[in-house]
Amino acid sequence: MSPPGDEPPRRKKRTPNNSRTFDYVLNRIVDRLLGLPAAEGPAIAAKGLRIPMPDGAHLLADRYTPPGLTSGPVVLIRTPYGRTGPLAKLFGETFARHGLQTVLQSTRGTFGSEGEFRPFHTEREDGLATAEWLRAQPWCDGRIAMAGASYLGHTQWAVGPYLDPPLEAMCLGITASEFVSTFYPGGVLAADNMVSWSAMIGKQEERFAALPNPLQKRRTRNAMAYLPIAGADVAAIGKPVQFLQDVTEHADPDDDFWQMSDHSAEVAKLEVPVSMVTGWYDLFIRAQMRDFRTLQDAGRSPRITVGPWSHGEPASFRVLIQDQLGFLRAHLADDRTQLQRSPVRIFLQQASAWLDFDHWPPASEPTHAHLRPVGGLGETVPGAALPTSFTYDPADPTPGVGGPLLMGKNKQRDNSAVEARDDVLVFTGEPLVHDVDVIGDVSATVFVRTELPDADVYVRLCDVDPNGISRNVTDGILRLRPGVPEADADGVVRADVELDPTAYRFRRGHRLRVQVAGGAFPRFARNHGTGERVSSAVRGTPNRFEVFHDETRPSRVTLPVFTR
Repeated sequence: MSPPGDEPPRRKKRTPNNSRTFDYVLNRIVDRLLGLPAAEGPAIAAKGLRIPMPDGAHLLADRYTPPGLTSGPVVLIRTPYGRTGPLAKLFGETFARHGLQTVLQSTRGTFGSEGEFRPFHTEREDGLATAEWLRAQPWCDGRIAMAGASYLGHTQWAVGPYLDPPLEAMCLGITASEFVSTFYPGGVLAADNMVSWSAMIGKQEERFAALPNPLQKRRTRNAMAYLPIAGADVAAIGKPVQFLQDVTEHADPDDDFWQMSDHSAEVAKLEVPVSMVTGWYDLFIRAQMRDFRTLQDAGRSPRITVGPWSHGEPASFRVLIQDQLGFLRAHLADDRTQLQRSPVRIFLQQASAWLDFDHWPPASEPTHAHLRPVGGLGETVPGAALPTSFTYDPADPTPGVGGPLLMGKNKQRDNSAVEARDDVLVFTGEPLVHDVDVIGDVSATVFVRTELPDADVYVRLCDVDPNGISRNVTDGILRLRPGVPEADADGVVRADVELDPTAYRFRRGHRLRVQVAGGAFPRFARNHGTGERVSSAVRGTPNRFEVFHDETRPSRVTLPVFTR
């Protein structure tokens, strides 16, 4: 008699020869597109496994087995996005056809799994219970690894530091050990990304939800301007989404609501082999590079690949699947061929080159680009000069274009329209006499005085080509609150703004440009200037900024200039 939750899985029915032929041809096409060797198959699928959780809920999972395997290691993939379609093809069938037994599980409250889906809340408990259940199955030899990207990476971090015996490997695509700093970069609600994801998960189980829907995209984008922003879910999809309520209600810096989802304190202690893939325009790039560096500094041997991609960009799939499949085979199937590479492999933008390093970041020369009077930018500190001022109006918030957005027009975009506004300060350098490679962490220091103490300082680094087109490279934001940071006797605050890391070649004849503004909407929620909670604020007050750039208050951007 099978124990509860361990009833025999339902096998796929035998299919006619023409269907098997179609599957064979499709699998060969998938392998070729992914740059994988042709695999014999097909994988054997067992659908609808019911895995019990400690509270009595059952989570559904599908098991994909390589032909002829009776027992072996398991690759666990936990997802809130369903177990069919491209996810099943890329991770379930493809992994299994290449020798890796894979279990694809729907997280709590999604796609047939019981319970309520409260993102980030129960992934540790559910993940550990799932691993324990897998190890008790006769077809699992006790070895478990995990793989996946984005939220599927969060479910790995929720298990990896805590499971005993430990995982055999973790494959972390476009993800991080903590998401809180991505929810609130610099202390500001990432409105575009949070509303977009809320709308997506709120509709994902509806009929035809996977099909392109331009009307819904417009509704979601328009909803980002809805006030109060806590109502953007209903404005976007006509019903509330608990995640948006949580993320808007718990935006204060001293709120510990998301503590259960933060696994960053465990990163340095992790001894599981780790491979990472991300992109320079991924919303988790800053946090993921921090995880990598923490592992590296702790004496571990992680590896990472960073390409010119945004979050989930189809162009990244080939590299991501190759990386995860190769790493898993190395640790589960003793196929070590994919381990013969440098720990750090990054794409240098505008040079069309992949570079290999032994560690991150590579050695560089910190170089200051000082904001200068009348819109200049240079290495030398300016002399005495009056500050430059602008007014930020939350009723007409400064727009943002491009960058690391979850959906929509992301990556590099023409910034000309934004730079023409009177609420954006623009500082431009002279044409470069030679190529300049910037590789590593970028930061800014802006000395600013604001009329209202509640304000945001947004800094963006751009590349201006010989035709005058300005394209964003990296940026960051910092929320100022009364007394934080502390102002000097003249009311001037030193705002230290962390920008996303990058690897970028500014080509000879191009110019560097720095923007300073009071926001970038709707990527970041507008600052109302009133100190009200972001979830409920509806009114706003214009705020006057003064940016200082003189010998005593040298506002600047610091660039890690790479020299071979």
